Amino acid sequence: MQPNKPQILAVTENPLPPPGSPDIDIARAVQPQSILLLAQQHWDLNADSLIPFGHYKAKLDLDHCRWQTNGRRGKLVLVTAISPTPAGEGKTTTSIGLNDGLNRLGVRSSVCLREPSLGPCFGMKGGATGGGRAQVIPMEDINLHFNGDFHAVTAAHNLLASLIDNHIHWDNETDLDPHRISWRRVMDLNDRTLRHTLTGLGGPAHGTPRESGFDITVASEIMAILCLAEDLGDLRRRLGQVLVGWRRDGSPVSVRDLSADGAMTVLLKDAFQPNLVQSLEHNPVFVHGGPFANIAHGCNSVIATRTALALNDVVVTEAGFGADLGAEKFINIKGRQTGLRPDAVVLVCTVRALKMHGGLTADQLKHSDMPALRAGSANLERHIHNLRQFGFEPIVCINRFPGDRNQELALLQRLGAQWDVTMVTAEHWSKGGDGATELARAVLDRLAGEAPEVQLLYPDEMPLTDKIHSLATRLYGATDLDVTPQALRQLEEYEQLGFGHLPVCIAKTQYSFSADPKLLGAPQGHRLPVREARLCAGAGFVVVICGDIMTMPGLPRRPAALDIGLDGEGRIIGLS
Repeated sequence: MQPNKPQILAVTENPLPPPGSPDIDIARAVQPQSILLLAQQHWDLNADSLIPFGHYKAKLDLDHCRWQTNGRRGKLVLVTAISPTPAGEGKTTTSIGLNDGLNRLGVRSSVCLREPSLGPCFGMKGGATGGGRAQVIPMEDINLHFNGDFHAVTAAHNLLASLIDNHIHWDNETDLDPHRISWRRVMDLNDRTLRHTLTGLGGPAHGTPRESGFDITVASEIMAILCLAEDLGDLRRRLGQVLVGWRRDGSPVSVRDLSADGAMTVLLKDAFQPNLVQSLEHNPVFVHGGPFANIAHGCNSVIATRTALALNDVVVTEAGFGADLGAEKFINIKGRQTGLRPDAVVLVCTVRALKMHGGLTADQLKHSDMPALRAGSANLERHIHNLRQFGFEPIVCINRFPGDRNQELALLQRLGAQWDVTMVTAEHWSKGGDGATELARAVLDRLAGEAPEVQLLYPDEMPLTDKIHSLATRLYGATDLDVTPQALRQLEEYEQLGFGHLPVCIAKTQYSFSADPKLLGAPQGHRLPVREARLCAGAGFVVVICGDIMTMPGLPRRPAALDIGLDGEGRIIGLS
């Protein structure tokens, strides 16, 4: 890698609000750089290579996104985390801070993130643009509508749903069985009342009555396809392979059978182009695609990753939720399909989150509790062990919060020495890139060594049920599976149709290695309950729904939406 000449741009002429200020106030204190100027300074791209969305956001023109053909390839760093808790782990914040730290060391680097969903923004989780002094801007735009990609996915998905119902209404030439249509509708909001619906009521003029339902847009197979397709031709091919249901004779019906793939591709054409924004320190950030890792494969788009790798010496990317979900799916799904392999892995944890895994409640976290921290560290140790099964020696990043005590950090360092793992404390939340330079140096040291030999946890030819069993026992600490008769029939049917070679995408709670969100730490001896299986033939995996996980979330008792509005000057308030 040939580092850039270090170029530290002034973040703002005025001091930033102090650490602990609302993220939106910190983000607004920074004057973004022109996105065209940023692309020119970092990569020498001319204005024709970008399609601006205002002054500070842009899409990269696909006709100019062919850099992967010039033979240059950067190093890929995957950021993952321990099992999430309400205390927060800061995986996105760490990804942004690490990228800022690398750029402060003069390394040509970008970070690739997923787009936020409106569901969590107005629900419980909040936005997904980082926090403190490690954020992506313009924060409000990215969290709310952004460049319209999610709306395009929603439109393409629901266009197919309307074409299916129209096909049945007008003679049903494919003999599609209305009782065996698997394609539901989607929206990018949380609404539990739409999980199960009846459509076509009101008489023959209004369609054929049938049971259906809604999922959230991030769970749509169209979202997964957008993020896994290599080019527009591959996008259309994958869309055509999507199965929408079964004929009365039991044979499957695809999107291509309905001639819907062309129109769907048209709706997704612009959304397929990767989005470029910037961090608070004016470093380039790709934000593209948004599948959740608890109900989908949890990675940003392949096209954004490949474009970033062609433009940079180092690319930082994240995979959603804990390493048992996002990182596993990055390797077993995204990596299996594309050949993309991380050159290094960063595993993020916090003292606060580990104490919660050790049994403390949120209101107890401000107190030092070494026994709870030691007990909760079992979760971190399990994730380290799991990543080693894939062939990685992770760098553990302790994402430091202001209230963390030195003795707590010292305990984690001692445990890290026992586990023979590199452990670095980073303070990017409070100090930006300057607080992540030690982490950046550790990553560069790892990248300077030999690339890891990545090991997939199961071969393609293994039966689907055995693939699920392998993940449950090797990663989750389960002893066995509890598969419902319905799920077993579905898995057997998919194998008979010739899809047994596909990887599995486990949809389960993100809060635990088990399917029970209350089993924190590193539970052992539980059984993984498999409720349902859904074939995503276009995306190239089988979704395995476990426990009580829902593909259409509900809102909490007090949604974040109740605190969001405009102030007297028309500025957004309450968005976090």
